[in-house]
Amino acid sequence: MIDAHLHVVDPRFPLVPNQGYLPPRFTVEDYRRRVRHLGVTGGAVVSGSFQGHDQSCLRAALAELGPGFAGVTQLPPDVPDARVHELHEAGVRAVRFTLHRGADAGPAGIERLARRVHDLAGWHAEFYPDAAALEDLAPVLRRLPRVGVDHLGMSAAGLPRLMDLVEHGVKVKATGFGRVDLDVPDTLRRIHAVDPTALLFGTDLPSTRARRPFRDADVALVLDTLGAGAAAAVLHDNAAAWYGLPRPAAAG
Repeated sequence: MIDAHLHVVDPRFPLVPNQGYLPPRFTVEDYRRRVRHLGVTGGAVVSGSFQGHDQSCLRAALAELGPGFAGVTQLPPDVPDARVHELHEAGVRAVRFTLHRGADAGPAGIERLARRVHDLAGWHAEFYPDAAALEDLAPVLRRLPRVGVDHLGMSAAGLPRLMDLVEHGVKVKATGFGRVDLDVPDTLRRIHAVDPTALLFGTDLPSTRARRPFRDADVALVLDTLGAGAAAAVLHDNAAAWYGLPRPAAAG
Protein backbone atom coordinates (compact mmCIF):
# COMPACT_ATOMS: atom_id res chain seq x y z
CA MET A 1 0.00 0.00 0.00
CA ILE A 2 1.07 3.58 -0.68
CA ASP A 3 -0.32 5.95 1.93
CA ALA A 4 -1.22 9.05 -0.07
CA HIS A 5 -1.98 11.24 2.95
CA LEU A 6 -0.31 11.22 6.35
CA HIS A 7 0.88 13.84 8.82
CA VAL A 8 3.91 13.86 11.09
CA VAL A 9 3.82 15.95 14.26
CA ASP A 10 7.23 16.09 15.89
CA PRO A 11 7.64 18.31 18.98
CA ARG A 12 11.22 19.11 17.96
CA PHE A 13 9.84 21.43 15.28
CA PRO A 14 7.61 24.55 15.34
CA LEU A 15 3.82 24.32 15.52
CA VAL A 16 1.39 27.18 14.91
CA PRO A 17 -2.10 27.04 16.46
CA ASN A 18 -4.80 26.85 13.79
CA GLN A 19 -8.22 28.05 14.92
CA GLY A 20 -6.95 27.45 18.47
CA TYR A 21 -5.89 23.86 17.74
CA LEU A 22 -2.53 22.19 18.27
CA PRO A 23 -2.20 18.47 17.47
CA PRO A 24 -0.73 15.81 19.73
CA ARG A 25 2.66 14.24 19.02
CA PHE A 26 2.78 11.76 16.12
CA THR A 27 6.36 11.10 15.05
CA VAL A 28 7.75 8.97 12.23
CA GLU A 29 8.30 6.25 14.81
CA ASP A 30 4.64 6.49 15.89
CA TYR A 31 3.54 6.29 12.26
CA ARG A 32 5.69 3.26 11.47
CA ARG A 33 4.37 1.47 14.53
CA ARG A 34 0.75 2.19 13.58
CA VAL A 35 0.99 1.00 9.95
CA ARG A 36 3.56 -1.79 10.35
CA HIS A 37 0.99 -4.52 9.63
CA LEU A 38 -0.60 -2.72 6.64
CA GLY A 39 2.22 -3.25 4.16
CA VAL A 40 2.90 0.44 3.57
CA THR A 41 5.82 0.87 1.17
CA GLY A 42 5.63 4.61 0.53
CA GLY A 43 3.39 7.63 0.72
CA ALA A 44 2.91 11.37 0.93
CA VAL A 45 3.77 13.32 4.08
CA VAL A 46 1.45 16.32 4.15
CA SER A 47 2.10 19.53 6.07
CA GLY A 48 -0.86 20.43 8.25
CA SER A 49 -2.37 23.86 8.78
CA PHE A 50 -0.70 23.85 12.21
CA GLN A 51 2.75 23.76 10.54
CA GLY A 52 2.24 26.95 8.59
CA HIS A 53 4.99 27.67 6.07
CA ASP A 54 7.70 25.90 8.08
CA GLN A 55 9.12 22.78 6.41
CA SER A 56 11.58 21.66 9.08
CA CYS A 57 9.35 18.83 10.33
CA LEU A 58 8.45 17.76 6.79
CA ARG A 59 12.05 17.67 5.63
CA ALA A 60 13.16 15.67 8.66
CA ALA A 61 10.30 13.19 8.17
CA LEU A 62 11.14 12.69 4.48
CA ALA A 63 14.80 12.10 5.29
CA GLU A 64 13.85 9.52 7.92
CA LEU A 65 11.22 7.72 5.85
CA GLY A 66 13.33 7.53 2.71
CA PRO A 67 12.82 7.89 -1.05
CA GLY A 68 9.52 6.00 -1.16
CA PHE A 69 7.84 9.05 0.41
CA ALA A 70 7.08 12.45 -1.11
CA GLY A 71 6.21 15.72 0.61
CA VAL A 72 3.29 18.14 0.31
CA THR A 73 3.76 21.62 1.80
CA GLN A 74 2.19 25.04 2.24
CA LEU A 75 4.02 28.04 0.84
CA PRO A 76 3.69 31.82 0.99
CA PRO A 77 2.88 33.50 -2.34
CA ASP A 78 6.29 35.20 -2.45
CA VAL A 79 8.32 32.02 -1.91
CA PRO A 80 11.66 32.38 -3.78
CA ASP A 81 12.27 30.11 -6.75
CA ALA A 82 15.41 28.81 -5.08
CA ARG A 83 13.34 27.64 -2.10
CA VAL A 84 11.05 25.62 -4.36
CA HIS A 85 14.05 23.93 -5.99
CA GLU A 86 15.58 23.23 -2.58
CA LEU A 87 12.35 21.62 -1.35
CA HIS A 88 12.11 19.59 -4.54
CA GLU A 89 15.56 18.18 -3.87
CA ALA A 90 14.33 17.24 -0.38
CA GLY A 91 11.45 15.24 -1.88
CA VAL A 92 8.56 17.73 -1.89
CA ARG A 93 6.24 17.25 -4.86
CA ALA A 94 3.17 19.43 -4.23
CA VAL A 95 1.90 22.68 -2.77
CA ARG A 96 -1.16 22.53 -0.50
CA PHE A 97 -3.97 25.03 0.05
CA THR A 98 -5.85 24.30 3.30
CA LEU A 99 -9.06 26.11 2.40
CA HIS A 100 -11.14 24.20 4.96
CA ARG A 101 -8.82 25.41 7.72
CA GLY A 102 -8.86 29.09 6.89
CA ALA A 103 -6.30 29.61 4.11
CA ASP A 104 -7.18 33.07 2.80
CA ALA A 105 -5.60 33.20 -0.67
CA GLY A 106 -7.98 34.27 -3.42
CA PRO A 107 -8.43 32.42 -6.72
CA ALA A 108 -5.94 34.62 -8.59
CA GLY A 109 -3.23 34.17 -5.97
CA ILE A 110 -3.82 30.44 -5.78
CA GLU A 111 -3.56 30.10 -9.54
CA ARG A 112 -0.34 32.15 -9.68
CA LEU A 113 1.40 30.08 -7.02
CA ALA A 114 0.14 26.72 -8.32
CA ARG A 115 1.29 27.52 -11.85
CA ARG A 116 4.63 28.84 -10.66
CA VAL A 117 5.59 25.72 -8.69
CA HIS A 118 4.41 23.54 -11.56
CA ASP A 119 6.52 25.47 -14.05
CA LEU A 120 9.54 25.48 -11.71
CA ALA A 121 9.50 21.89 -10.45
CA GLY A 122 6.57 20.00 -11.97
CA TRP A 123 4.63 20.07 -8.69
CA HIS A 124 0.89 19.61 -8.54
CA ALA A 125 -1.50 21.52 -6.26
CA GLU A 126 -3.50 19.87 -3.47
CA PHE A 127 -6.60 21.43 -1.97
CA TYR A 128 -8.34 20.76 1.34
CA PRO A 129 -11.82 22.22 0.74
CA ASP A 130 -15.44 21.54 1.34
CA ALA A 131 -16.22 21.05 -2.34
CA ALA A 132 -19.60 22.73 -1.78
CA ALA A 133 -17.71 26.01 -1.24
CA LEU A 134 -15.65 25.80 -4.44
CA GLU A 135 -17.95 27.81 -6.70
CA ASP A 136 -15.48 30.66 -7.21
CA LEU A 137 -12.40 28.45 -7.30
CA ALA A 138 -13.68 25.60 -9.48
CA PRO A 139 -12.77 27.34 -12.78
CA VAL A 140 -9.20 27.72 -11.52
CA LEU A 141 -8.99 24.05 -10.56
CA ARG A 142 -10.20 23.06 -14.01
CA ARG A 143 -7.52 25.24 -15.63
CA LEU A 144 -4.54 24.16 -13.57
CA PRO A 145 -2.33 21.45 -15.06
CA ARG A 146 -2.33 19.02 -12.09
CA VAL A 147 -4.75 19.17 -9.14
CA GLY A 148 -5.76 16.94 -6.24
CA VAL A 149 -8.57 17.32 -3.69
CA ASP A 150 -8.36 15.93 -0.15
CA HIS A 151 -10.84 13.83 1.80
CA LEU A 152 -13.38 13.13 -0.98
CA GLY A 153 -14.28 16.82 -1.03
CA MET A 154 -15.71 16.52 2.52
CA SER A 155 -19.46 16.80 1.91
CA ALA A 156 -22.38 15.31 0.03
CA ALA A 157 -23.43 18.85 -0.90
CA GLY A 158 -20.14 19.26 -2.74
CA LEU A 159 -20.28 15.97 -4.61
CA PRO A 160 -21.74 17.34 -7.90
CA ARG A 161 -18.95 19.92 -8.09
CA LEU A 162 -16.35 17.30 -7.18
CA MET A 163 -17.59 14.98 -9.92
CA ASP A 164 -17.30 17.80 -12.44
CA LEU A 165 -13.69 18.29 -11.38
CA VAL A 166 -12.97 14.56 -11.72
CA GLU A 167 -14.26 14.76 -15.29
CA HIS A 168 -11.62 17.47 -15.85
CA GLY A 169 -8.80 15.24 -14.59
CA VAL A 170 -8.65 16.23 -10.91
CA LYS A 171 -7.44 13.50 -8.53
CA VAL A 172 -9.28 12.80 -5.28
CA LYS A 173 -7.84 11.45 -2.07
CA ALA A 174 -9.88 8.61 -0.61
CA THR A 175 -8.97 9.71 2.89
CA GLY A 176 -10.51 10.92 6.12
CA PHE A 177 -13.51 8.59 6.09
CA GLY A 178 -14.08 9.54 9.73
CA ARG A 179 -14.27 13.27 9.00
CA VAL A 180 -16.46 13.44 5.87
CA ASP A 181 -20.21 14.07 5.62
CA LEU A 182 -21.11 11.77 2.73
CA ASP A 183 -21.73 8.16 1.75
CA VAL A 184 -18.17 6.90 1.33
CA PRO A 185 -18.82 3.68 -0.66
CA ASP A 186 -21.19 5.44 -3.06
CA THR A 187 -18.71 8.28 -3.55
CA LEU A 188 -15.86 5.86 -4.24
CA ARG A 189 -17.93 4.02 -6.83
CA ARG A 190 -19.02 7.21 -8.57
CA ILE A 191 -15.53 8.66 -8.82
CA HIS A 192 -14.03 5.36 -9.96
CA ALA A 193 -16.67 5.00 -12.67
CA VAL A 194 -15.65 8.37 -14.15
CA ASP A 195 -11.88 7.93 -13.86
CA PRO A 196 -10.25 4.74 -12.49
CA THR A 197 -7.00 6.66 -11.97
CA ALA A 198 -8.56 9.43 -9.89
CA LEU A 199 -8.72 7.88 -6.42
CA LEU A 200 -5.68 7.76 -4.11
CA PHE A 201 -6.10 6.06 -0.75
CA GLY A 202 -4.47 7.39 2.40
CA THR A 203 -4.73 6.79 6.13
CA ASP A 204 -4.98 10.48 7.12
CA LEU A 205 -3.05 9.50 10.25
CA PRO A 206 -3.08 10.71 12.96
CA SER A 207 -6.54 11.93 11.90
CA THR A 208 -6.29 15.30 13.61
CA ARG A 209 -9.69 16.79 14.48
CA ALA A 210 -11.57 13.95 12.76
CA ARG A 211 -14.76 12.67 14.42
CA ARG A 212 -13.12 9.26 14.41
CA PRO A 213 -9.54 8.35 13.47
CA PHE A 214 -8.42 6.05 10.68
CA ARG A 215 -9.12 2.40 11.30
CA ASP A 216 -7.88 -0.67 9.44
CA ALA A 217 -11.44 -1.36 8.31
CA ASP A 218 -11.13 1.66 5.99
CA VAL A 219 -8.77 -0.38 3.81
CA ALA A 220 -11.26 -3.25 3.75
CA LEU A 221 -14.01 -0.82 2.79
CA VAL A 222 -12.10 0.12 -0.38
CA LEU A 223 -11.58 -3.54 -1.25
CA ASP A 224 -15.20 -4.45 -0.59
CA THR A 225 -16.55 -1.46 -2.51
CA LEU A 226 -14.40 -1.59 -5.62
CA GLY A 227 -13.18 -5.17 -5.79
CA ALA A 228 -9.61 -6.43 -5.61
CA GLY A 229 -8.50 -5.37 -9.10
CA ALA A 230 -9.72 -1.78 -8.91
CA ALA A 231 -8.69 -1.46 -5.27
CA ALA A 232 -5.08 -2.36 -6.15
CA ALA A 233 -4.84 0.83 -8.18
CA VAL A 234 -6.53 2.94 -5.51
CA LEU A 235 -4.37 1.53 -2.72
CA HIS A 236 -1.09 1.67 -4.60
CA ASP A 237 -0.70 2.33 -8.33
CA ASN A 238 -2.52 5.65 -8.65
CA ALA A 239 -0.53 7.31 -5.88
CA ALA A 240 2.75 5.87 -7.14
CA ALA A 241 2.14 7.46 -10.52
CA TRP A 242 0.82 10.74 -9.11
CA TYR A 243 3.79 11.35 -6.81
CA GLY A 244 6.38 9.74 -9.09
CA LEU A 245 7.60 7.49 -6.31
CA PRO A 246 10.73 5.50 -7.13
CA ARG A 247 11.02 2.01 -5.65
CA PRO A 248 9.29 2.91 -2.37
CA ALA A 249 11.21 2.26 0.82
CA ALA A 250 9.49 0.11 3.44
CA ALA A 251 7.83 1.98 6.28
CA GLY A 252 8.75 -0.48 8.96
